[in-house]
Amino acid sequence: MDDKVTIRIKDTEYAIRGSDDREQILKAAEYVDKKLREIDKFKKELSVDKKAILTALDIAGDYFQLIKEKEVLLAEINSRSKRLLKRLDLALN
Repeated sequence: MDDKVTIRIKDTEYAIRGSDDREQILKAAEYVDKKLREIDKFKKELSVDKKAILTALDIAGDYFQLIKEKEVLLAEINSRSKRLLKRLDLALN
């Protein structure tokens, strides 16, 4: 993707380029805006930089939680697949 996409975060517009498609960029911007507004709601006294860092940490926490959940799901899929293959092997032999 080489076209500029205009996004809005905390009432400020940004023209950005990214390798993701337009809808993905807009979705990411909406998520960042939501998270930043949540931080801003409870931490009004903090500087913009500190709010941005807290927002980034919050998003990183979400990301690592999803990775953990993905690993658990993959382990469950692998376990079930092995059990299924054993059952199939027993049934066919």
